[in-house]
Amino acid sequence: MDFKRTGIILYTIEYKKCVDFYENILELNKMFETENLTCFEFGNSYLMVELDDEYNGTQTESERIKTCLRMNVSNVKILANKLIEKNIEVDYQEHTWGTIAKFFDPDGNLCAFKDNETFEKQIADGIKVN
Repeated sequence: MDFKRTGIILYTIEYKKCVDFYENILELNKMFETENLTCFEFGNSYLMVELDDEYNGTQTESERIKTCLRMNVSNVKILANKLIEKNIEVDYQEHTWGTIAKFFDPDGNLCAFKDNETFEKQIADGIKVN
């Protein structure tokens, strides 16, 4: 598979505190931000700090998904279909901000493909959405 970029997504309940930590304490360079996520340079990769909008307050610490291994690719649909052909369950989603396909590795770690084109556009535009 041809990955254009790789990244780590950190899902957090303390979104603003985490953004402040990575931006002001660790002094990571901000690539772009929206209302509920901020993307930082992270070596040759990226770290996306994102509000955990699926947390409902009842999950135990071990039940919450906190990270996602992200792989930016040219065509999410083709790669998602390849995984489906290999009997991997895939959650394919198309949004205004891009296309993703979420899946789990055999140990239960969340992974995702993201279309590289819209990601690069977000970086170039330095978007901030309210």
